[in-house]
Amino acid sequence: MEIRLYNTLSRTVERFEPLQPGLVRMYSCGPTVYNHVHIGNLRAFLCADVLQRVLRHLGGWSVRWVMNITDIDDKTIRDSQPGSTAWKPDRMGAQTGDPRENLRRLTRYYEEVFLQDIAAIGIRREHFYAMPRATDYIPAMMELIRRIWRNGYAYVAGDSVYFDLSAWIKEHPYGLLFAVDLKNFIAGVRIDADQYEREEVSDFVLWKGRKEGEPFWELVLDDGTVLPGRPGWHIECSAMGHELLGLPFDIHTGGVDLRFPHHEDEIAQSAAGYGSETARFWVHNEFLEVEGQKMSKSLGNFYTLEDLVARGLDPLDVRYAMLGAHYQSVYNFTFEGVAAARRARRRVQEYIYQLFERGGSRSCDVELIRTEVFGHLADNLHTPKALAALFTFIGEHPAAELDRDSRNALRDFFTVLNEIIGVWEISERPPAVIPPDVAQLAAERWQARLERDFARADHIRQEIARRGYAVRDRSDGYDVVPLEE
Repeated sequence: MEIRLYNTLSRTVERFEPLQPGLVRMYSCGPTVYNHVHIGNLRAFLCADVLQRVLRHLGGWSVRWVMNITDIDDKTIRDSQPGSTAWKPDRMGAQTGDPRENLRRLTRYYEEVFLQDIAAIGIRREHFYAMPRATDYIPAMMELIRRIWRNGYAYVAGDSVYFDLSAWIKEHPYGLLFAVDLKNFIAGVRIDADQYEREEVSDFVLWKGRKEGEPFWELVLDDGTVLPGRPGWHIECSAMGHELLGLPFDIHTGGVDLRFPHHEDEIAQSAAGYGSETARFWVHNEFLEVEGQKMSKSLGNFYTLEDLVARGLDPLDVRYAMLGAHYQSVYNFTFEGVAAARRARRRVQEYIYQLFERGGSRSCDVELIRTEVFGHLADNLHTPKALAALFTFIGEHPAAELDRDSRNALRDFFTVLNEIIGVWEISERPPAVIPPDVAQLAAERWQARLERDFARADHIRQEIARRGYAVRDRSDGYDVVPLEE
């Protein structure tokens, strides 16, 4: 199918075609592994996951998907220091005298937590081409910094190296993804922080000089200058994208908060050092709110997936709930919303189970629903419209009324759909584990029906329902199933 995506670079929805026939090269900004990722982070990773699934199953392309692991930056260094509340002695051991070892222990632990989180919400590890750690690509970052310096777009100040934005904007555009105010730019004003406000348009750090107690590497420039320190955050993705995918690649994803400064600086660095644009398409997802408010620890509405699971939520219900909002819309997370998603997901699952059971004689045109649902997904990943169309179809075409050919065709349709949505089982109904007392009541009810004692049968049915189960009668018997919520 033709795939259309909103491209932040052009501010329009465009028809997507990969630069290399048959292969999509896609880079996603991954987690900074200094603590548990929050559900806003998870939404960004989920949006990228759905995008790559649509490209595979509707576009028909192979996808080479890279998501980096930021294991060195201001936050990881801060939280690997002695006294950090993020340090888990029972999991990481005691702090050592080696800052680099402390950093490694902290980030490896939270990297593993992250991998468990994304697996729980249905992001499959085998879909990734690579999940590179930034610390494994520091030599590549050093080489990129040297290239930028050779080309006249970087300078040394103290023990650090900065991108010379004043030299860059004389000949090149800056603000391609986010409208920045270059009128307030003052040459020579430098920013050392990895993350900073959108209003701060200044020379940004490529290499940070060593500070006491921090891990460090030695950058050697062509003139023999040796600068102990570590890379700035922005340079990391430029180097890893170049090394693993080649430039330009097809798609770069991330949250809208990354447009500036991170992605804008990434574009400038790659062009200044490699002489190439970074990506053909830039796809950004909107923020997540909680109960209509910005998520923050001070408001008590800051949630990780672990928090939600502790409150009894199923991660796949969270995934389904997030897909109920378009990726370019702010998603308002609510517990009622997840409960509604749970009910909706179960309704579809029940429909799928019924497709494997006896049906009727009614036929339906499966191609129509296939075209509509997949058409919405192919048109800028419009998951809400796709799911709405699906529920309309389910309501109008009960599975129990459909003939064999229609049910077979629908099973094929749901198999492909689930490769994208990823929350159902495409299989026969698994045998229910019915408590012995409920099974005994069901047998008594069936006997009452055979004896035409319908009042007693109805009374027993109510008691079975009170215990959380329902009885479905067939012409030749009955089934006992858990009650749907």
